[in-house]
Amino acid sequence: METRSRSILKAVTWRAGGTVMTCVVAWVLTGNLDLAARIGLLDTAVKIGAFYFHERLWNHLRFGRAEPPEYQI
Repeated sequence: METRSRSILKAVTWRAGGTVMTCVVAWVLTGNLDLAARIGLLDTAVKIGAFYFHERLWNHLRFGRAEPPEYQI
């Protein structure tokens, strides 16, 4: 399992790249850099929260995980 802080850091670094892409696309579509930045920031805030809860949910599922050995030397 991962710590909560690791999940948060993963979400932030993933979204940093996504924010840049969202801002560029919004800028191309609107021609307005200020609006594009606002769209990018709102998109980022929503998606960081969604990613964090998605990660935490998956940490509770056993699907795809190898079983730990009964003993370890």
